Amino acid sequence: MTHILLVEDDPAIAMSLKVTCKREGWQMTWLDNASSVLPMLHSNDAQDLSAIILDVGLPDGDGLSLCQQIRHTPDIGRLKDIPVVFLTARSDEVDRILGLEMGGDDYCAKPFSPRELVARLKAIWRREQLLFEQSAATATVTEATENANQHVSARSSGSTPAHHLSGQALSFECQSGIWHYQPLNYSLMWQDTKLELSNTERKILLTLLQAPNQVFSREQLLNAVSDYPDHRLARTIDSHIKSIRKQLAIVDPSRDVIYTHRGLGYALCPA
Repeated sequence: MTHILLVEDDPAIAMSLKVTCKREGWQMTWLDNASSVLPMLHSNDAQDLSAIILDVGLPDGDGLSLCQQIRHTPDIGRLKDIPVVFLTARSDEVDRILGLEMGGDDYCAKPFSPRELVARLKAIWRREQLLFEQSAATATVTEATENANQHVSARSSGSTPAHHLSGQALSFECQSGIWHYQPLNYSLMWQDTKLELSNTERKILLTLLQAPNQVFSREQLLNAVSDYPDHRLARTIDSHIKSIRKQLAIVDPSRDVIYTHRGLGYALCPA
């Protein structure tokens, strides 16, 4: 069953969303304060969570900072990468950008329709599934090519080729290096090092990996990570790219993996 965590201090909003989730056949856990969230995520009750709906203005803390805490808490496993949708009365552009830069996946300004929020959650999951399927297709081609090359090498050397990929891991190989994606825990690795990325940043990088030689505009990248591109600002892509570059530089500071094509967009640097 789909399990949603709602962190919201307004009982009326919580009850409305609880009814909507029940109609969808979803389970909803409701917390009305920030301090209970991380302990809940460490508990067994959180292991089947599918998303977090997080109010920005909580009585005991800032929802934006709480999201950042979640993103940087490695001991909660896959839950640190769980989709987060913000609820807030703030509608200013700066606040929207800040929420997305803090690691949020989408944003609903109050007042909002519960049905719209459900649609946004489904859109996030749809995008995750699409990226997984595209990644799997790319990995299948890569693995088939590698296996063929290993078979030829084995025939000439008399040795047995080693299968270096597990059944679930996905592999990308291009001029920028070797990448591995593990969909079970949303782990994306470059040069055998795990990258600490938000959901949106991981989706952007996976999109670039689908076509390493293609230049993607900001609008195309927004379309790739959201079914509601008008709801999110194209300039946020620049911030996410900057954050991705920082993570890549930790692995190898001598290489510029993502290249900026001025006036056009971004692509994986082939060199």
